[in-house]
Amino acid sequence: MIKKKGGLGRGLSAILGNRSSNLKNEDKDLPGNINEILIEEIIANPFQPRDKFDSEKLEELSVSIRQLGVIQPITVRKISSNQYQIISGERRYRASQMAGKKNIPAFVRVANDQQMLEMALVENIQRENLNPIEIALSYQRLINECNLTHESCSDRVGKKRTTITNFLRLLKLPGEIQTGLIDKKISTGHARALINIQNKDNQLNIYYDLIANGYSVREVEQIAKTFAEKPYKRTSKETKENAYTFQHKKIIYDLSKKFNIDVQIKINKNGSGKIIIPFNSNNDIELISKNLKK
Repeated sequence: MIKKKGGLGRGLSAILGNRSSNLKNEDKDLPGNINEILIEEIIANPFQPRDKFDSEKLEELSVSIRQLGVIQPITVRKISSNQYQIISGERRYRASQMAGKKNIPAFVRVANDQQMLEMALVENIQRENLNPIEIALSYQRLINECNLTHESCSDRVGKKRTTITNFLRLLKLPGEIQTGLIDKKISTGHARALINIQNKDNQLNIYYDLIANGYSVREVEQIAKTFAEKPYKRTSKETKENAYTFQHKKIIYDLSKKFNIDVQIKINKNGSGKIIIPFNSNNDIELISKNLKK
């Protein structure tokens, strides 16, 4: 019988399980307890998967914490009698510092470095506001640094193996396209369509054209199929009124191939325009004339 994958909301306790440690905890620091811990006794997580925190959103959170306090406790591990290390919740920890708080509620967990890294990565993946590249990088770190297979990673995060593989494929895209995905210039659907283009020049040229011309995912899929083994010439340097649709690109390619010369299309705002077939000599004119009659 096939085991059905659960959602991401299993919690870190289900992932960590009951694990032992050589560190002796005081009664108030027993794993699972929620404690008020001095912020000055807490240090950042060296395995923090996220290295960028939105300053504006951090300030918004700090305002909320000043008014309502920390609603969701952070998770820490005890590393000495008066020092703790963050496992998850660094954003809440930083916002509490900004809010001038002296204490913060925290779950105390028992974990070694490997377990801590795994929990931090899984907690990071569970966040709702990650972009697709951040998710892909977290999957990659979870697999590489925790020595997991795609299948065991799937078990850890409760996602299908194919979902994880599809995210990891995004990391094969050129840096410009990854940045476009992060900045929401393109969707994940666009990115997945671009992955199927083997030629990197074609990949980038189509990427820039889809941004300039607003191609849909379906159009990018059609372009990727049409130009799988043909060169694709970028046209996005044209002005906005000369933006090309997929049909225009197909006409340009077919005519250029027919006349063995770079054909251009000029499109006006009202939809009218002209097809330009350049020539360099009388022989070219004769050749174009013959091809028009075919």
